[in-house]
Amino acid sequence: MQIPSASLSIIDWREVAPTQHPGDAGVATWRTRMFGELRVRLVEYSPGYAADHWCSKGHVIHCLEGGLDIAIADGRRLRLEAGQTYHVGDGDPGHRSSTASGARLFIVD
Repeated sequence: MQIPSASLSIIDWREVAPTQHPGDAGVATWRTRMFGELRVRLVEYSPGYAADHWCSKGHVIHCLEGGLDIAIADGRRLRLEAGQTYHVGDGDPGHRSSTASGARLFIVD
């Protein structure tokens, strides 16, 4: 990840327009800011959300609220709880997220 040079800024997430992204079940609501090619998001997954795709993009994800179940294409399953962070690299085995209770995440990719 390359963090581009930019003026220092503060993001008031309440002022960033949300976009809706339906999954196989439930919906993900993203509030996104771009800094060059660096994407920074505050994401909320509805209860019962299940991603509609396997992702192979690298991320750093911090769980602010709720919990996230992560299926890895190699068969592993992980659980991310509030207060925990995980990272996955570009091109690592694909991953797919779901949550029974909902989750609020801060994601940089």
